[in-house]
Amino acid sequence: MTNPTFKHGRADASRRRAGETAGAIGRILLVTTALAAGVGAAPAIAQTVAIVGTGTAACSRFTAAIAARPIEEREYFSWAQGYMSGILLSAPPGVDEGLALTSDALPIPSQLAFVKAFCERYPSASYSDSVETLYRALGGKAIK
Repeated sequence: MTNPTFKHGRADASRRRAGETAGAIGRILLVTTALAAGVGAAPAIAQTVAIVGTGTAACSRFTAAIAARPIEEREYFSWAQGYMSGILLSAPPGVDEGLALTSDALPIPSQLAFVKAFCERYPSASYSDSVETLYRALGGKAIK
């Protein structure tokens, strides 16, 4: 799931440029999403969207990946944090304001355990389902 580690030369520079490009694209998408949501706009219409990235994998794939290479959990959870941040940023006004995605009540190690337990219990679910369930467990209401 992760890219091979490059330690020297052009591959390292290429990887940095790719990361910078991905970061810029992410910021553009974030701003575009925020602008599309519009402050004081008409009520939002529910729509189906396709999500992409590591988190679209089945829970069974996540469980197998972290069993083979425990460091994979870091990549998956980084995706999860970005996904939850996106949900929070696109929440309607007044919904989930002040929601803490990291808290003393459910610190990061507990969130990792939560997602892992969900995926072990529901192997045919998607990893994103586990993240949405975690978001609700944190008190989030922006998703059903």
